[in-house]
Amino acid sequence: MPPALRTRLPAALVAVVTVAAGLTLRAVADGWFAKYGGDALYTVLVYTLVVLVRPGVAPVRAAAGAVALSWAVELAQLTPVPAALSEASVLARLVLGSTFGAMDLVAYAAGAALAAAAHALVRREPAAPPAGGRAGAAGLPGAAQKTARAEKAG
Repeated sequence: MPPALRTRLPAALVAVVTVAAGLTLRAVADGWFAKYGGDALYTVLVYTLVVLVRPGVAPVRAAAGAVALSWAVELAQLTPVPAALSEASVLARLVLGSTFGAMDLVAYAAGAALAAAAHALVRREPAAPPAGGRAGAAGLPGAAQKTARAEKAG
């Protein structure tokens, strides 16, 4: 399977799960947790869409893009356009919101940070044995194992 597809399939699955989590959160919770949890999930969704478009993107860059887009949408709410579109369409209301909230900017940043941390953990490659030799009993190549023993003894 091509590497891009190995990244895009999980990202698509995470996007679907994120939408389901956001809709569930809105249906079963209320108060600040539902509001700001939903905002964070909004940015997690944007993050996964960035990864779908650019599968090799570094987590920090994906987070920066997700935060930038989320903040742009939030700052657009300082104009009357998102509110007018939200009145006409439920989908527009879900995507664009209607009223500006400064704390939403914090929730978006938190969602992007959590998504980037999870993405960085998933992207980690398992440590490969060193090229040209097998690892010693301690999991270290021969020379490193000798150095480790010398440091321990001295």
